[in-house]
Amino acid sequence: MTTHADAGADGHWRATIADAQAGDRQALEDLVAGWLPLVYNVVGRALNGHADVDDVVQETMLRAVGHLGSLRDPDSFRSWLVAIAMRQIRDRARRGTERRLHEGVPPGETADFAELTVLRLRLAGQRREVAEAVRWLDDEDRQLLSLWWLEVAGELTRRELAAAVGVSRAHAAVRVQRVKERLEVSRGIVRALDDACPGLREVTARWTGRPDSVWRKRLARHIRGCGDCGDAREPIVPAERLLVGIALVPVPAGFTLSLALGGKTAAAAGVSSAGWSAKVLTALTKPALAVTAGATLAAGGAYVVVQPPDEPPARAAVLPPAASAPAASPPPTAPAPSARPSASPSSSPSSSPSASPTPERAARYGGVVDAVDRAPDPDTPPGRLPQRPAAGVTSSGGAHATMNHRGDAVTLSGQGYVLVRWQISPQYRSGSLVMPSWTGLRGRLFHVASGGGRRMDDPVGADATATGMGDRSTGYAVLPSGAQQMWQNEYFYLAGTVVLTVNERGADYGLNVFPTTWDAVHRDVTSGPAQGVRRYGLVRDTGGDDAPVPQYVTRDTPSDPATTPQRSDV
Repeated sequence: MTTHADAGADGHWRATIADAQAGDRQALEDLVAGWLPLVYNVVGRALNGHADVDDVVQETMLRAVGHLGSLRDPDSFRSWLVAIAMRQIRDRARRGTERRLHEGVPPGETADFAELTVLRLRLAGQRREVAEAVRWLDDEDRQLLSLWWLEVAGELTRRELAAAVGVSRAHAAVRVQRVKERLEVSRGIVRALDDACPGLREVTARWTGRPDSVWRKRLARHIRGCGDCGDAREPIVPAERLLVGIALVPVPAGFTLSLALGGKTAAAAGVSSAGWSAKVLTALTKPALAVTAGATLAAGGAYVVVQPPDEPPARAAVLPPAASAPAASPPPTAPAPSARPSASPSSSPSSSPSASPTPERAARYGGVVDAVDRAPDPDTPPGRLPQRPAAGVTSSGGAHATMNHRGDAVTLSGQGYVLVRWQISPQYRSGSLVMPSWTGLRGRLFHVASGGGRRMDDPVGADATATGMGDRSTGYAVLPSGAQQMWQNEYFYLAGTVVLTVNERGADYGLNVFPTTWDAVHRDVTSGPAQGVRRYGLVRDTGGDDAPVPQYVTRDTPSDPATTPQRSDV
């Protein structure tokens, strides 16, 4: 699932960051909305849901917005933002607020982030066990684990983890290994407490029920010497395999982020550039604000992001990515660009199967539907990407929707580009993959490009049997007969409304869905082996109605979206 974290993922935000630095209010709103979930997860897991989480998140975002003008390289935004969050977490400990974690806060008055993780992501089995084991770690271990969790889940890189902690990558590897060892001990405690033996019940008779390092050592000592508690009832899956593909915990309903910048921006955020302060103040004090699905920007300098309490928490995200998207239904057709650039070049088959065939031109929309294809040569640059009109796409899942479970769905509306990023997880379940489907289409939907630097059936790693679809030891995710092989990133153009649903019933997979821009698509598909990826992307768009329609699209709204036919009829 790479979301914010994969190589080049920050490229999707480069234009937004630049616009925000120039004082664009909408860009600033999108930036905060898109990255708030990542900050919330880093802080929430590091502090285990303590009451100070909201304050630390608030301070992190305030400082990030205040110092945004000093960020020279937009591609380093993620590591820069996480480093700010970690500094705020450490500052909180230095200020002595750690004392309140154990004093004066009645049980139940603060949210337990482990419990939030289990409930909001509907975790079960050993995934639930890992989430609950975090409670048993010390504060410093939890801080590092909050980063490692996101690294394994695809939201951070090891380089960024090390930078946030302030150590070398080699030292970070040593520290991560120690935390993993203590996490495994804590997982054993969670398993044992689920079905405590008489001896363990006796040991815990005086335990208050609050996990800490002293009791972790006591219980671990008992488990090591107990034949019942130390006997795992099923094979233990390493934590890093369990965390692959786990989503970010959604920002809670009712969570409010207020960045009070008006009049005291420079002082509060330590902004050194008067020019940047002026740009922020200009953006935040322009009169008249549209209120969109949970975002309010108030004149006078108060920037407030609210997750409405009545939104479904399982798919909650903070803001739609483009408040400028038309509120009314967009026109049913997207006019073709005035200049029709050439389509993707004809592909040179390689040993990896996959790529866009040159479709037979059709005058009517829907006349060309995706089909099985072959890969272009990895070193073949794509054809020119036509630029279609884009007013913006809003998503019911916000700027970053993560869908990991059967039935998870997101409604997309507007006119513009959408990125669907694939994460195949055969280590959990291999076998036949039930494809996601697009239902209730009103207007038009095109499959315009494929990217991410690789097709999912490309080789990965040193194992000669391993691809993005699996390997010999875990098994493979197998596509339905006639289904087109997906790439890591698939790009679509929407002019209307459609619902995308995950129909996971066989092989395990997840989707990350981002409203995006033509610039981001172009940057992705034109990155090739010289930029460190396996292959150039593939342009599928022709600029007209004869551009391909994705498979599994229907204008109907079936009760079971998984029944949508492979051959789209729109």
